Amino acid sequence: MADRFAVGDIIRLKKQHPCGSHEWEILRVGADFRLKCCGCGHQIMVSRKLVEKNTREIRKKA
Repeated sequence: MADRFAVGDIIRLKKQHPCGSHEWEILRVGADFRLKCCGCGHQIMVSRKLVEKNTREIRKKA
């Protein structure tokens, strides 16, 4: 099975970031994901399990 997440994709999560954005850019994929907020640029590390559970939509990079 091909991985549905790739570096550069934009994902929309259930909960919004305090800056108001729901969208995150994937910077790293593995057991943990590094995500960058598309609103304010804040970066976080999140476990794969949490990202898979909370993802609402995936927009592939062009």
